[in-house]
Amino acid sequence: MTIEVTALLKRGTVFLAGETLHCDITFKNVGPVQEGPDSLSWASAQINCQCSVSESRVFLPRMHQLSSEDISTSSDTSFVPSKGERGLTVLSTKPRILFCDLRIDPGQSKTFTYSEIIPVDAPPSFRGQAVKYSYKLTLGTQRLNHPTKLLRIPFRVLVLHGLNDLSVYLDPEEVQPSNPFLLSKKEDTVMDVALHILETVTARKGPHSYNITNTRGRVARCILFKTAFKLGEDIIGIMDFSDTTVPCVQYCVTLQSEETISEECRKKNTQGSSLTSYVRHQDMCLHTLKSHFSIPVPLTATPCFITDIVCQRWRLHFEFVTSNDAMQGETRTNEDGSTSWRGPASMNVETMVWDLPVKIFPSNPVHASSVTLLKLLHTVNV
Repeated sequence: MTIEVTALLKRGTVFLAGETLHCDITFKNVGPVQEGPDSLSWASAQINCQCSVSESRVFLPRMHQLSSEDISTSSDTSFVPSKGERGLTVLSTKPRILFCDLRIDPGQSKTFTYSEIIPVDAPPSFRGQAVKYSYKLTLGTQRLNHPTKLLRIPFRVLVLHGLNDLSVYLDPEEVQPSNPFLLSKKEDTVMDVALHILETVTARKGPHSYNITNTRGRVARCILFKTAFKLGEDIIGIMDFSDTTVPCVQYCVTLQSEETISEECRKKNTQGSSLTSYVRHQDMCLHTLKSHFSIPVPLTATPCFITDIVCQRWRLHFEFVTSNDAMQGETRTNEDGSTSWRGPASMNVETMVWDLPVKIFPSNPVHASSVTLLKLLHTVNV
């Protein structure tokens, strides 16, 4: 006798903290008809977040660990969702019992819907060099006098702070007074509020100009139209070399994330941050008045966040190759009257770097689900 258990995340595998996760769980008796009906003693589901750390770089105080009393498990079952999982359980919702003593005839199936709100203060899904947060919906079920079978459904969580207070992100003039003569609007969902916040904080509010100089003078001027971006957006900027005193041969822009362990969790007091590079743009700019760059923010990346253990920030890392000497070369006039210039065989150059912090916010989780490698459908036989 065999019962097939199927779990389906219909909306996708990416959710915002504060959203309600819905999962359809189907139990089907796929055994032969002659064997008659089959039954399961119980089934329960629970959401857990596991935190794995690099033991050589991170020390976790006891306060960051959930005790066995904190991890809610049913006393009359052996349902332990974190059993066999690596790392520490840092978030665990209360288990939901789907049924007790379910009887299914051959060929028959029964579907239950599991719903759970992902806590607003939950950490985001993150895979860093020293810390990893991973989420799973764990389904446990048991046949009488048999061991418990677990089905784990991984999913991704994005965190957007301020979902409970939209006024934090709005300018005073954007807050409209209430009108007692208008019909009350339907209350916005978490997704509606989140999308409103994202549109507000990532809106273009005027260009930002930065003068880049070294000890010998001005190298370039960088212009960004905004400094806050959503996952999947393009960071577009302009490099202006029209009014400079130091010749720039080439420049490079790299989008980087910076992972910093909190002081109380560092293995060594002297250890620094870990950098991860994503997208790189390089351009030759000698004798160029203006140049532009476009850096896409990956949908699979983790936005800015901070927990008791780790903090992640984002930045644009610039590298400029400048010439120490005046530009020399061979100039000649062609037969058609045009002029061509041949650069020198060698140049005396130096490299300077400059880092510009940027803010990266989540995107619509539906869009993020379109590029994820996580499966919507999971199956196990009991």
